[in-house]
Order: sequence, then C-alpha cells, then structure tokens
Amino acid sequence: MRARRIWRTRPRRGDRVGLRGREDVKSSQDLLSSPQKPFEGGLKERAGSFRVGLMRSIRTVRAVLLSGLMGIYMASASLAWAGKDDDASGFKGLRAQAEKGDAAAQVAVGLAYAQGDGVKPNPAQAVKWYRKAANQGSGLAQLRLGAAYASGQGVKEDDVEAVKWFRKAAEQGLAAAQANLGWMQSAGRGMVKDEVEALSWFRKAAAQGHAPALHSLGVAFDEGKGAPKDDVEAVKWFRAAAERGYAPSQATLGAKHASGQGLPKDEVEAYKWWLLAGAQGHPEAKVNFPFLEIKLTPEQRSEGQRRAREFQPKP
Repeated sequence: MRARRIWRTRPRRGDRVGLRGREDVKSSQDLLSSPQKPFEGGLKERAGSFRVGLMRSIRTVRAVLLSGLMGIYMASASLAWAGKDDDASGFKGLRAQAEKGDAAAQVAVGLAYAQGDGVKPNPAQAVKWYRKAANQGSGLAQLRLGAAYASGQGVKEDDVEAVKWFRKAAEQGLAAAQANLGWMQSAGRGMVKDEVEALSWFRKAAAQGHAPALHSLGVAFDEGKGAPKDDVEAVKWFRAAAERGYAPSQATLGAKHASGQGLPKDEVEAYKWWLLAGAQGHPEAKVNFPFLEIKLTPEQRSEGQRRAREFQPKP
C-alpha cells in the first residue's frame, strides 16, 4: 500500500531546500526560479521582504531573534535613509547631524554602520549610535538596541537588557517590539516564562497588522501554548498573516488546506498558497508543493496558478 503523504506545517532541522530532483514539474520550477516574475501585479514589494530568516514556531525564539528580528532590524533602513545619499559624503553629512543630537540621524547612522552603507560595517558603532537615540526616547532605536542585545550583535548578548529596551519601545506602541517581547516571554529569555502573557503581547502587535505576531497567534492556538488548542482559531490567524504576504503563514495555510485541519480540505487552495510561499523562497513550500502538483489535474493546476497570480497582499 502506498504511504499517505503527510504535509508538514513546519520544517524540520535538516530539511533539504529544493524540489528533490523532480523533473516532472517544470512549470512550477520556473515559478520558483524567478519568484517575482510569475506573480507580477500580485506580489507587492513590502518592507517585510527584507527579513533574513523565517519564523517557524514560538519555540524557536532564538532563531527568530537572529533572523526575524534582524529582518525587522534591517527592514526599515530604507525609511531611515529616504532622501539621503548613500555614499561616503552623504554619510559624513548624516553623522554631522547625529553629532548635534538629532535622534533620527543617530538611528540612521546606526543603520549605516550595521549595513555598511557609505561606511565600513561596524556593529559596535551601530550599537553606540542606537544607544544615543534610545536614550532620547526614540522607539526605533530602542527596538534596535534590544535586538542587538538579544542577538549579541555589536554588544555582549544580554537577554535582560534586550527585554528592557524592547519594553520601552513596546510601551511606545511599536508592534515589532511588542512581538519581540512575546517571543522573549514565551521562551523565558530575560524574564519569567509566561505563555499567557506572551499571547497578550502578540495580540497587541497583531492588532496593528504585524504579520509575524499574527503567525505567532496561529502557532499558539495550533499547539495549545498559552491558549486552548483550537484548529479553527489557528487557521484564522495563519490566514490573516498569509493574506499580508507572510511566507511562513502561507506555507502553513497550504498545509492546513492540504490536510483539512481546521478548515475544509481544498488541494487547489493548498497549491495556491504553496506557490506563493515558494515564490518567496520558503523551503517547506518548495518541498511540499511538487508532491501535491502531480496529484492535481491540469485544470486544477491552472486554477491554482491563476489564484496565485491574482493574489494581492493586504497592507
């Protein structure tokens, strides 16, 4: 008897990225080899696209802080640098403003050192300038300083200090900081582990449309962490994040549709969501969808691809 395919909602350590050598899915391989091309007019560029890593679950908080947080850390660099030259002379002018006490310029100088824009990368210098702005009450600087302490980038790793700065930024209403506090508290890093309280921080961030926080709420209900296990409620939050273009949630929602967990089974919808996540390079989706594709009729594949092309992420 042929083994039933078990769709994974989260990647395991050691998963291979790619299509496992299959040669019978060329149309979808083409989609994945050029992520933005097949969905032009459907996938809008978002600040979230700068994320370096993918959040897999509440339990992998350290990975989140080293990848997801660093993505948040880098994502708004374009906002801080808007209208500014990115060459050495532009940096000198920006630094001159920062030395006069301009908090926004201090954050931008920190970002420049972090990214190597117009200056040699120097994480310690980045932290120095974030601290100056953070001490003036800049929520963005407080968020970045917290991320530096959480990841040990430019400063000795210190979870208590990370929580301190995340809390300051969260109290100013920064959704990313609220989500970060949730991740820290769910793992007991720098504070007492409390999954129920962590959920409250995720809810605050989710109320602002923060996709990783929406995904974290989905994981919480999916696993019964801080809330009763509820497949339907989990799908609700995964969908909210997926509709904002968040690849991990798109991959998870595809798995839910494929298995019929928390919603009616719909393999065409599963195919659509895995195409969208795979187009962003999500490894789980790239592994899963070829196995589904060979089960679908040509009409079903065409319909799933049409839905993917027409997808418009919510702001």
